[in-house]
Amino acid sequence: MVKKSNCASGAEELGTGLELKPLSIAELIAGLELGALLAPGLASRPVTGVHFDSRRIEPGWLFFAFAGANFDGRSFAHKALEAGASAIVSELAPLPGLENNWIQVHHARKALALISRRLFEDPTRNALALFGVTGTNGKTTTTYILASILEAAGFETGLFGTIEYRIGRHILHSINTTPESVELYEHFAHLMAESSRPPAVAMEVSSHALSLGRVWGMHFAAAIWTNLTRDHLDFHGTMDAYFEAKCELFRGQDASPPQIAAINFDDEFGCRVPVASSTQLWSYALRETSPPSTVRAINILAGFDGVSFDLISPAGTSKIHSPMLGDVNIANILAAATAALGHGIPIETVRQGIEKCPSVPGRFERVDVGQPFLTIVDYSHTDDAIRNAIRVARALNPSRIITVFGCGGDRDRSKRPLMGVAAAEGSDYVVLTSDNPRSEDPIDIMNDALVGLRRFDTPLTVEPDRDKAIHKAIGMARPGDIVILAGKGHEDYQIIGKTKFPFDDRIVARRALALLGYEKGVTA
Repeated sequence: MVKKSNCASGAEELGTGLELKPLSIAELIAGLELGALLAPGLASRPVTGVHFDSRRIEPGWLFFAFAGANFDGRSFAHKALEAGASAIVSELAPLPGLENNWIQVHHARKALALISRRLFEDPTRNALALFGVTGTNGKTTTTYILASILEAAGFETGLFGTIEYRIGRHILHSINTTPESVELYEHFAHLMAESSRPPAVAMEVSSHALSLGRVWGMHFAAAIWTNLTRDHLDFHGTMDAYFEAKCELFRGQDASPPQIAAINFDDEFGCRVPVASSTQLWSYALRETSPPSTVRAINILAGFDGVSFDLISPAGTSKIHSPMLGDVNIANILAAATAALGHGIPIETVRQGIEKCPSVPGRFERVDVGQPFLTIVDYSHTDDAIRNAIRVARALNPSRIITVFGCGGDRDRSKRPLMGVAAAEGSDYVVLTSDNPRSEDPIDIMNDALVGLRRFDTPLTVEPDRDKAIHKAIGMARPGDIVILAGKGHEDYQIIGKTKFPFDDRIVARRALALLGYEKGVTA
């Protein structure tokens, strides 16, 4: 590969791009099971890049026209050809007049992934160690801990997930939890080009990404399973389908299965994950009632300053200290440590990486300006996540727990009453509000959640304005209480209709605290 400007996704921020070795269309698709139908004369055309965004197309590139839920990618085909595209690739039929520039395939995203893999010389096979984390809860925290361990082990580290994309020293805004395949390969290439250290990546792998084919054909050094609880049924339909989508990470999608499977044996679904005979199983667990595991934690101590425990593994025993709170984060620490140990990273290095990892943005994150009660911002947007956040808070022995939560609009309605149940059964007071209502009426969303809330006699306030709801909860807090602001976590926006408005629970909380006289809370 040769350095070039303005090629890779985020190239402007990274300051360097990549020039790929030209391959003919015939060379690109040879041996790949794409079901490709080519127009006569296309096979010999050279290709120097690929993308699914017509605004990014350069001469000699392939343009992938996806069949989207809200748009037809073919409508951008003319623009891509005007920019010099070698051909259009789509699972959709060619537009009239463009038949001679068209490659029709069975699955456009899988085709993009496999063709990108060949163009970028398959870095996940030999050059780069890829660690994938899947599950409903804990993915983000686990990737942050794992990235810290990889840094301690001397790797040039990338991180991809819900909060941000980190490529070495560069930080980019996260668009999707798991980027599209070509974007990932571009980022991998930048990571390898900018450092002499061996590259490694910790990446959240969402069920959407697995179902759509965004990581199709990538080889994982380790695949991590955190847990599975009810979520994304608006996309998958059933829990069985959701489970099967997650399992794809462990089967290998047009690639060999992962070398290591780090699986949570405390999770009933985790115990059912199919593990190939060629994959080394490294399990972890906290509960004594769970099946025997490879890695476990004993002598656990938890408090306001974090957690400590003894990490027991085939590689030895180590005393672990972390500023993170609660047994939920002990499970996340074990997940990252198990994958790292399975990969051969020494246990002392694992310990160093864990202890160097601070709290993760929006994951049980404290907002502390000296107030006599604890204010927590957490990205808990499922009933299980809310229940876990409250359980962690309850273990700290507060006087009361005040929980603020809402439910997202245009998402699975069936989980809303379940979230209400989780909030009401664990809290001493609940403030029901909006999350990201999107196109739905916030009142309708809250009425769905009230079905669950009203099963309990927990004191309740309904306030659709999230800003006012947060001020209400913090204003009523007394010394020794814990206020949990659940749902949005690290997000710095609220989606109302189709518009994103600036909104950050942490900033609003600091302003509310400032009104109580804690002036350090004032922020721009």
